Amino acid sequence: MTVRPILRWPDPRLTQRCAPATGAEGLAALIEDLFDTMYAAPGRGLAAPQIGVMLRVFVMDIGWRTGDATPKAFVDPKILWASTDRTQGQEACLSIPGISATVTRPGRIGVAALDARGSPVTHALTGAEARCAQHELDHLDGLVTFDRVDPAQRTRLTAAYTDAVG
Repeated sequence: MTVRPILRWPDPRLTQRCAPATGAEGLAALIEDLFDTMYAAPGRGLAAPQIGVMLRVFVMDIGWRTGDATPKAFVDPKILWASTDRTQGQEACLSIPGISATVTRPGRIGVAALDARGSPVTHALTGAEARCAQHELDHLDGLVTFDRVDPAQRTRLTAAYTDAVG
């Protein structure tokens, strides 16, 4: 379909909570555009608000870069459960290029959503998939990586990003 421009922080749309997507017109085309844009970026996940569409939709494919493509679309996703174990990992964001941050998140989650065809699905996600899904879910709630780090790290990362983009 179409590779769309990715919004960059501090675009105010990245801080807004998204509306439910169920029943929205053009949902299949939006999902195709999200995948096309994500692969072209190249990224592993992309949420609709990152391309200026304020609906609760995201896509991800953790393994495509290594040849193990596992594309997944999530429409109106909800976390059903999260493990009590926490893992730290580096997270980068297509809306904040050139910046990565250490973020602590649950190591395993369960997610319910609709897939690209509108069928209900549940996913038990671990490792990089769990981290990516939580990162993209944050976008649907108007949160970015900077919102998941301590104030000192946020100050350092914001300054580095501002310096990088001029």
